[in-house]
Amino acid sequence: MSRAEPAPIDPRGPRFSAAVTAALLLADVVLGLAGANAAAWLLLTALTLLFAWGALAGVARHPFGLLYRGLLRPRLAPPTELEDPRPPTFAQGVGFVVAGAGVVLGALGLPLAVPIAAAAAFVAAFLNAAFGFCLGCQLYLLLIRARVIRPARPLAGSLR
Repeated sequence: MSRAEPAPIDPRGPRFSAAVTAALLLADVVLGLAGANAAAWLLLTALTLLFAWGALAGVARHPFGLLYRGLLRPRLAPPTELEDPRPPTFAQGVGFVVAGAGVVLGALGLPLAVPIAAAAAFVAAFLNAAFGFCLGCQLYLLLIRARVIRPARPLAGSLR
């Protein structure tokens, strides 16, 4: 018995989420480099929890995705295409691992780990927000091609 297929999503939602995330990660890098280690660690911890939320619940249920759907999408034209939510959901898991490493290492007494992890996650979020290039999504596709993970069937109702 297979799990229910996820509904296709508006690709502008993950880009909006990436923009908000990038802004918060950049603030975290600044805090960490300015010596506000506790504030930087707390912010990265909150972002790590948000990455976990996106990875476990899916990008459609992520708080930033809900914000996009509730406030922005009703004011925009319908999307010209929809996308599979599985690659961006996988990307949230990658963000969780990167940010989580910074949180753990920061808690273990390596305060520079926090801005370094935040900077790495910022680069990925910025690329997605500014250019629509999702590093985690590309990793997902690479792992499918390498047969490390099983490919997902195309979604019903997808415009692609």
